[in-house]
Amino acid sequence: MHDWIWGFVGGLMIGGAAAVFLLFNGRIMGASGIIGELVDRSGLANWAERVVFLAGLIAVPYLLTLAFGGAETHLTGNWLVIVIAGILVGVGSRLANGCTSGHGVCGISRLSLRGIVATVFYIVAGGVTMAVMRHLIGVI
Repeated sequence: MHDWIWGFVGGLMIGGAAAVFLLFNGRIMGASGIIGELVDRSGLANWAERVVFLAGLIAVPYLLTLAFGGAETHLTGNWLVIVIAGILVGVGSRLANGCTSGHGVCGISRLSLRGIVATVFYIVAGGVTMAVMRHLIGVI
């Protein structure tokens, strides 16, 4: 299989999950909100649902990789960069009140101005960050 197909399949799965989540829960599926409300304890009323959802986010791609093999990635081997990037993504998604699944998938599909603006900003910020880290600093 070509690597681009994995991106396409992943996009279909995220979009499908967002639609099912909205249909059954009446809420927007945003992974950072689901995690954040477990961490700050404001989402304990439905903690089991949140934990199952997060387990699915981890287990399904892992199982698909075992079944079909994974796509080639160019992730850096520098663990410090990976950890710092993860922390910055987490902080940024909390500051923006959402992440790619909340703003990018659910916000844009609902024609939410806030979701569209947030998506434009995080795509631009990601591009600038990659350019600086790869070409100016050389850590990626």
